[in-house]
This record gives sequence, structure tokens and C-alpha cells, in this order.
Amino acid sequence: MSASGTARYFVEPLRARQRAQFSGANRFAEEEWRNAEKSLANAAARLERAGSERSRASAAGRAAKAAADIIERYSAAELAAIAETFNSHGSYHATPEDIAAFLAAGDARARAAILENGLANLRDLYAQGIADSSLGLSSPGSALAFELARQSGGFAQRPVHSMEDALTVLRVSLGSEQVPRASTQAVFRLFRFGLTPNLVFDRAATVSRQEAAAKGVPPVAVKVPRGQTLVEAGDRVTPDVYESLVAHRRYLREHSEVDTEEGLTLFGRVLLVLAMVIASLIYIRIEDPETLRSNVRCGLLALVVIGNLALVRANYSLGGAEFFLRDEAWTSTLPYVAPTAFAPLIVAILIDAGSGIFMALFVSIFTGVIYGNRLDLLVLTFLASLVSIYFGREARRRGRLVRAAGMGGLTVAAFAALIGFADRTPIETLLRQMAAGLGTGVLTGIGVVGLLPVLESLFKRTTDITLLELTDYNHPLLRRMQLEAPGTYHHSLVVAQLSENAANAIGANPLIARVCALFHDVGKTLHPQYFAENQRDRSNPHDQLAPAESARLIKAHVADGVELAQRHNLPRAVVDAICQHHGTSLVRYFYDRAVEETRGGPVRGRGARREAAEAAKAAARPVDEAAFRYDGPKPQSREAAIISLADGVEAASRSLKQFGAEELQQIITRIVGERIAEGQLDESPLTLEEITRIRNSFQFTLLNMLHARIAYPSPEKPAAEAGA
Repeated sequence: MSASGTARYFVEPLRARQRAQFSGANRFAEEEWRNAEKSLANAAARLERAGSERSRASAAGRAAKAAADIIERYSAAELAAIAETFNSHGSYHATPEDIAAFLAAGDARARAAILENGLANLRDLYAQGIADSSLGLSSPGSALAFELARQSGGFAQRPVHSMEDALTVLRVSLGSEQVPRASTQAVFRLFRFGLTPNLVFDRAATVSRQEAAAKGVPPVAVKVPRGQTLVEAGDRVTPDVYESLVAHRRYLREHSEVDTEEGLTLFGRVLLVLAMVIASLIYIRIEDPETLRSNVRCGLLALVVIGNLALVRANYSLGGAEFFLRDEAWTSTLPYVAPTAFAPLIVAILIDAGSGIFMALFVSIFTGVIYGNRLDLLVLTFLASLVSIYFGREARRRGRLVRAAGMGGLTVAAFAALIGFADRTPIETLLRQMAAGLGTGVLTGIGVVGLLPVLESLFKRTTDITLLELTDYNHPLLRRMQLEAPGTYHHSLVVAQLSENAANAIGANPLIARVCALFHDVGKTLHPQYFAENQRDRSNPHDQLAPAESARLIKAHVADGVELAQRHNLPRAVVDAICQHHGTSLVRYFYDRAVEETRGGPVRGRGARREAAEAAKAAARPVDEAAFRYDGPKPQSREAAIISLADGVEAASRSLKQFGAEELQQIITRIVGERIAEGQLDESPLTLEEITRIRNSFQFTLLNMLHARIAYPSPEKPAAEAGA
């Protein structure tokens, strides 16, 4: 809004007010108005003569009283009409009280002087300029400088007011000692709504002019001689160097066969990956052919290796972040943050150490390639992975895994210090690299511990850590066996001891053998009374049953055990041992009874049992051997075969009346010979040499477990008691 426009808006309402003021319908209103003017004039005169603060306050009070008298005496409709007429000329908000206070400021000449003073201030403010808030003048700590273009050329700096500053200037300029405070405030309220910014920020036009100015600036060309190195290896890439590299790449793309070169580079990397995959397959085919025959193992290897390489590649990509571009010291720590021991440690735990070592070499080679064919990084990461595998190969507690990975991180930190010392790396950078290597090792161990249960469940693998947790005698199944089938529980403890020692003797996994032996007869807890070791009162329920029915109940403990094991989420190795520990052997005792009864032998039992046996004897039908054989399968692993032999040997040793070395050797040889003759060990990888070691281990363990004690003499009774 211009100053002239603002003056027009103020003058027109005043003229309308004057017309409304002196065109009353009756002379009484005109006389009352003149009397009010005289009263205001007299009050102003007395105010000028007052010298003290008390007289000034008294005069101001009388002036306010005069304004109140005007409101009371003057028609409210007249004041409202004046206010409405004034407001209709713009976005004003005058009230009848403001009009009355303004009229109380003095006579017509005084009021005109007040108006002229206000309009003059408005003209000055608009001439200097009032900026809108979009320029950011109101934000703390900000400042704007304005330059006004002259018509003759050049620029001149001018002060520019914000809206808040303009209102403050207007309020101060309207104040006067001759004008009552209430009237001054009323006049300010009349003028403030006529004050609007006359400098409006046009953002779109500004952006357009900025872009036009930027386009008008000629580009700065930097010429680089042919053959000059843009950046040396290990140098910091500054913004200027980065711009040079981008320009060079753009030039190559526009003026050379860069697409062909990039395609050849990619093809070379694909060949490298293919060569590594072929080398991996050849190694696995030679050293671990079982992995190629197992889809589970192949899937596990593929998942952890690809995941580990993805982590390394993501870590390498962090180098392009703004934080690492600004600080070269932190950028140098990225190779030591790469978790290269992640996949090797998992493979070593879930499969074997040999596969873990090869995966360590595989991951280290690709890590060195990703970080720019760095041989030092390849050797360092491979060494750290080997150290982690060495300390974690037989870990039976989760804390050991964290310690193993931490040892790998410590190896990285130690060799980073040696390499940094040789390269004269700054001490601050060296400490960061060492801390990064050690911290990455610990975090890798924590990640492996957290991921192992997921991988065990997903790929049906069992670690020694899980197996060791299952040896807790407070396991629900073992507790149930202790309470409901104590004889079977004691039998399982002896079989577990025999199996563990035998597995140690032949180099099998003793922990798997022990855990599987503890749970191999867990199915007997459903019907413990049908098994001799649990018949404490010497009553045998099989006396009332036919041999075939008794055999069916005996065989059922295998299926019942599998169901209980699956319900309690036992590992696959334990479930397999429960299925295989009897193989397809014959329930010999009840089969012999059935054959004896069929051939005319004495019939055992009473009542219905005896009558059924007599009927079968009369029919003279041959005994179905399949009804007396376990469903199998035969033992497939060395641990399952050991448990099968230990189960038979422990049960047979209970029938011995004398526990001598010769008697034990005979019964062990007989049991093992029967299993071999029946073909129960045909599908297990046991050799004859290992079977001999197993027999010797059984004999040694049983001799130490079933040794005899000397008989302690009873204390002699005193002579007095004997005489009595």
C-alpha cells in the first residue's frame, strides 16, 4: 500500500465522521457536542498549567472523564455510525470507544494535527520500506541487508523496517505530552490496521533470477595434462579431486569405449567368482563328499557365505557416506570392521572345522578383492578367522563362542598395530583401527551366538552347545523318567556312560553319544510296568499276555519315544538314535516263547492267557517272525551303532551272577557277534578295528562300574548282651 493510498483511507473516514458529526437531526445534539468540545479545551488548558505529577494525573483523569461524558451524552448510534463508516474503507477495526477517545483528544485543529502527524509517520515508514515476515527478519540471529536499485544506475543501501519495528515507531511517534494516553492508544489502534508491508518477497522470481545469474557465469575449466595422476592410492579424495574424477569418467564415457571396458571388467570378476565356486566344489568333493549329498549342508553353506559377503560389501559401501568422506582416519578403519569370521565360525560349529577353514579362505579372498585387491587384508582376515575357528571348534558354552570370536578380533588388532607401526600410521588412526578390529570380533561372536539357534532349527543341525544343555538332569523328560520309570532311568545312565567312553575310544562325538543314550528309552515312561527293570514288586504283567501282544508292547516304546522327543523339540540326532537303537532286531525272549508254545512246549500263564496259548498250540501254525522284530531302521551313524551295542551289553550284564573280566568279555563278545551276524551294523560306518575298541571300552567301563566291595564284618556284641 502506498502512503498516498493510506492517507486517502484515513481522510475519507474523517470527512464522513465530520459530516455525521454536524448533521444531527436536532439542535440539542449539536449544542451538547459544542459543550463537550469546550470541556475538553478547558481540561487541556488545565493540563498544560499542571506542573507536578499529581496534577498531571488529575488532569488525565478529568480528560478521561470528559471522554466518558462524551460517550454518555453523545448518541451511541452516532459513534457506531462513525466507526462503521471508518471500517468500511479498509481492514480496520475501530470501535465506538476508540472514536470517543479520539474526539476527546482536543478540538478539531488538535485532532487534525494528530492525523497529520500519523500520516507523516506512515509516509516515512513506507518510504523506508516495510518488509514482510517471509524474509526471515523475525528469526533470532539473522540479519538482512537491502540494496535499492537507482534509476540512474548503481545501488544504495536503505534501512528497512520489519512489521514489528514499524508498529513500534508508529506507537512512539503518536505519543505526545499534550495528548491524553487513552487518546494516544485509541489513535494508534486506528492507524495500526492501515500499516501493511510494501516490500513483499517474491520467492519464485528470486529463484528464477538466481538461476539466470548462475547460467550467466562462465564455467571454470581446469586442464589436466595427459598422463598426470589424478589421485594416488591412499590419498584423501577432496571435493576438487572428486570432481576431476567425475569429469574424467564422463569424458571417457563420451569419447571412448568405456562400456566395453566395463563389460570386460565385469566379465573378469564373474570368471573369478566362477573359479572360486569350482575350487570350492572340488575341495568339498575331495574332503567332505557328504556335504554334496546333503541339500541341507549345501543350503547352509550358501546362505552363510552369501550373507557374510553381503555384510562385507555393505561395510565397504559405507566409505561413500559423508561422515567417512570428511574424515580419512575413520575411513581407514572400515576394512577392520568387516565381519569376515562370521561365516567360517558358523560353518565350523554346524558342520566341521575343515569346512570352516575353507570358508575362511573363500571369504578372505573376496574381501581382499572388494577392498581393491589388498593382499595384506586377505592374509589378516584369513588369520583372524583361523584363530576364531581354533578357539571355537569344541565350544560347548555360548560364552566360549564370544571369546573365540574376540580372540580373532584381538589378532586383527595386534597385526593392525604391527602394520601401522611399519607404515608409520598416526597413533590416533592406529588406535581407531585396533579398537575397530577388537570390537568387530566381539560383535561377531555375539551375532553368531544369537543366530545359531535359528540356523539349528532351520537346517536341522545340532551343536555341542545344544547337546550339552540337554544333559541337564532337570530336563522334563529325564525328570519324568526318574519318577515314573526309575529302573529305565538308571539303565539309561549306564548306557550313556558306556556310549560316551566308547565314542571317545574310536574318535566319534562323545557328547552326541551321551545325550542320545540318555533319551534312547524315554518311550518306556508311558508303560513302565511292562519292562523288567521297573517291576519292583516282581509281578510280571506279561504272564497274562500272549507272546505276540507282549512283543507289540515292548516294540511300542520306540514309537512312543519318537513322539515324546518330537513333542519336546529334541534334536534330530536324538530322534534318529531312538528309532535306530534296536534296529530291526528280534524281541528274542517273547519270540522264543511263542516258538516254544507252538512246538508243544509248556504253556506259561493263567486263565485266558493259558487258553489262548493252548488254542494256538492246537492250531500248530508257524510263528510270524516279523511280528517280533523292531521296525528299524538299522543304525546309520557310529554314535547310534555304539548306543545299540551298549544297550544290549548293559541289559545282558544284569543277568551275570559274577562280574569277572572273563565273564564280561564273553557276554560282550556274544552280544556284539549276534548284532554283526544279524546285519544290524551293516549300514553304520563302523570298521572292525573300531568294533574291537568298542568292546574293550565296554569291558573296561563295566569292570569299573560293577566292581565288588569287601564284606565288612558286623560289630561283635558285648559279652553282657550275649549272656543276656
